[in-house]
Amino acid sequence: MSDEPELAVHAAANSEDAATRDETAKDNAATLGRLEAIWIKRAHGGKMDPVELATFAAKKGIVGNADWGGWRQVTIIDQQKWESVTAALGVTLDPSTRRANLLLSGLDLANCRDKVMSIGGVRLKMLNETAPCNLMDEAHPGLKDALKPDWGGGAFGYVIDDGKIAVGDEVCWVEEEEQG
Repeated sequence: MSDEPELAVHAAANSEDAATRDETAKDNAATLGRLEAIWIKRAHGGKMDPVELATFAAKKGIVGNADWGGWRQVTIIDQQKWESVTAALGVTLDPSTRRANLLLSGLDLANCRDKVMSIGGVRLKMLNETAPCNLMDEAHPGLKDALKPDWGGGAFGYVIDDGKIAVGDEVCWVEEEEQG
């Protein structure tokens, strides 16, 4: 008895798997973003210090950040969303005004709950939307409400991997099991 039909079935299945992997790779390439800025918060309500490089500790957060070990270990905003909101308000505000740790471009944060993001090989598990606080209206009247729709206030999550990230690193969505 010949193994040719069985081999043909395996070859077809492998071809379909390869096609699926190719589609996944295309999807990931389409959602590739960039880390534009990093800020470390000295204290709750305190100054946001811009840095070029940050060290992350799994399940703890950003080394030196006030939210160390807390529920919101890392906060992230979308550069395009920030620029759209501030333009609609007719104001130019530095993105650090939002008081997030990371500023990304090219990756939509809307509805990212339970997704895993990789930044320079460090994975972050997104937990929820970051609700804008009253400090936003202190920066500019109406900013708090303007940031509320469509995850405009950004997202927050926890750190999965130890590692370092730097401004300019690539950012993408990954499967949780993948290692950075």
